[in-house]
Amino acid sequence: MKVVTSIFLGTVLVAAHGYVDNATIGGEIYTFYQPYTDPYTSPTPERISRPIQGNGPVTDVSYTDLQCGGYTDGGVVGSSPAALHAPAAAGSDVTLYWTLWPESHVGPVITYMAKCPDSGCTDYMPGTDAVWFKIAEEGREGTGNTWGDTSLMTSGNAGVTYTIPTCLAPGYYLVRHEIIALHAAYEYPGAQFYPGCHQLEVTGSGSGSTTPSSLVSFPGAYKGTDAGITYDAYQAQEYTIPGPAIFTC
Repeated sequence: MKVVTSIFLGTVLVAAHGYVDNATIGGEIYTFYQPYTDPYTSPTPERISRPIQGNGPVTDVSYTDLQCGGYTDGGVVGSSPAALHAPAAAGSDVTLYWTLWPESHVGPVITYMAKCPDSGCTDYMPGTDAVWFKIAEEGREGTGNTWGDTSLMTSGNAGVTYTIPTCLAPGYYLVRHEIIALHAAYEYPGAQFYPGCHQLEVTGSGSGSTTPSSLVSFPGAYKGTDAGITYDAYQAQEYTIPGPAIFTC
């Protein structure tokens, strides 16, 4: 286990947290990257989801790992492209099933998308470009105990569902999905990030005439001083989800 020496040290802390295990997309079930078996399986399974660091968090908003997960302090910067895309129609729902989530890690669930080149996402790395637009978010219900990730804390959870915007032009898209686990402001580092990315081939008749707005980069979209990151989850107070406004058609 890593010894934490700075509130901005991060990527991986070995603990029982979680990650997206599988998804239902276009009526098909896809197994996502399995961090504790895929790296040791030959041949390596081909997935639609990009490699993640495991079930531990990213804890530094300046790391490339904040984009899709990864191992900055292990010699590899960020994640890497997956081999496949999942076909899905614009306007359809995608349901992501996380592993069982700990009750102590309350926080918002947020989903972004980015347009990949016409050749697809399999060789695409966004880098620090502002290409991401937010399509879904669930935060805290008032000042109560229900959060975006609350439904994931019981066995047999129903997963998290997002809708692909109906106006998106057909093509290849990278989806960034995350939970931000919030802790008391006096604990390190105030928030833990659990991001992961998967690749879609969006079909349909969207003209692309509606251009996604409020594009952001990762890292860059969040600051360590954002109210939604330094937030004390154990106080009865309203919560503001970090990042841009949700893109709508």
